[in-house]
Amino acid sequence: MAEGEVDDNAGHRARLRKRLAEGGPDALLDHELVEYLLGLAIPRRDTKPLAKKLIREFGGFGALLSADGQALARIGGLSEGSVAAIKIAQASALRLLKSEVEPRPILSSWQALLDYLTADMAHNPVERVRVLYLNSQNMLIRDELVSEGSIDEAAVYVREVIRHALDYHAAALILVHNHPSGDPKPSKQDIAITRDIVEAGRHLKILVHDHIIIGTAGHSSLRSMGLL
Repeated sequence: MAEGEVDDNAGHRARLRKRLAEGGPDALLDHELVEYLLGLAIPRRDTKPLAKKLIREFGGFGALLSADGQALARIGGLSEGSVAAIKIAQASALRLLKSEVEPRPILSSWQALLDYLTADMAHNPVERVRVLYLNSQNMLIRDELVSEGSIDEAAVYVREVIRHALDYHAAALILVHNHPSGDPKPSKQDIAITRDIVEAGRHLKILVHDHIIIGTAGHSSLRSMGLL
């Protein structure tokens, strides 16, 4: 790369920094955020075309940050340093969102919980089921991945969910899973297994607050839908 091109890249990134400092996070477009991240790992290269290509190939900013590191290397052709730059951005965002959930009762920070779960799960290409175990004050005591399935299926075992609640001395729980299709509408199976867990928990005084389904098109709450 010629010396003039290096200077141009440095000047462009300086302008991005200035816009970010003066205008906050909304001052930069999605591809500009990715462009700057990649510039940290590839300082002597114009990363704008690569940033735009990655967003296009992975289907959007959120999907790109949520992509598996191996997929970033394989599909995006990224180096180890560039993959790390993208994944540290995702990790930082999730850490920030999670910090809004952990120190207070879940039911009083419901929107913060939904924001965190959406960021963490909406773009996942496989179905994952998590159980949030809560104490008697509805504080989170355990966030456990209980099942990871294929692109459209995950096995959930009622006995295991309830046994773990007893192990953790949980007073309540929230079921969460994602739909890789993007549509958060609950299936008949989702509703049936939720009711099985509600019934099993009732006998042991373990309350099921909700079952939240996350998709790129939004989320569904079985309680809000009157299905619990």
